[in-house]
Amino acid sequence: MTDPAPAAAVTDVPVPTESAAAPLEPTASPSTPAMPAQTLDRITERIDDLARVIARQAATIERLADEAKVQIRDERAEADAPLIRDLFALHGLAQTFASTSNSEADRPGFEAISRRVERMLTERGGQLVTPFRGAAFDPDVMEAAELSDTDDPDADRTVESVIQPGLTVGDRSIRPAKVVVRRYRRA
Repeated sequence: MTDPAPAAAVTDVPVPTESAAAPLEPTASPSTPAMPAQTLDRITERIDDLARVIARQAATIERLADEAKVQIRDERAEADAPLIRDLFALHGLAQTFASTSNSEADRPGFEAISRRVERMLTERGGQLVTPFRGAAFDPDVMEAAELSDTDDPDADRTVESVIQPGLTVGDRSIRPAKVVVRRYRRA
């Protein structure tokens, strides 16, 4: 067994006592100089500087968090690219079956499958490219499968109709949309 530690030497330390008459907050005495206005201005300026620094840091943190979310989404989409391609093919089949079905009872079922597969595509990071009529032709995500003559110069290089939707994953085009493009011809 070990001996207990020796007791610390006690020295005479004055213990402050509070008296009922002692003030709780210090008061300015005639011998204490007042804080100069210049010092207060410097303190206020420093507080403003720190507030700006904190605001910039908060904005930077938000930007970095947003960039991280985009990067994670893009990485997930890259990993899911084979699945996204298969879902895109299934979506095309469901749309074909819905549009060519001879049975009015089967058509709503194929349309429901098509909508569900489209939702699964977007959840995995894929995006269908289905330009609307009159949209400007974008060669990055569209392929001009056919040309259609028009006499309207404002309609030149715009989409007439969509033959087959396209697919993008992130900022990369997996399959361009096949579209009919209007071409201006003078009459």
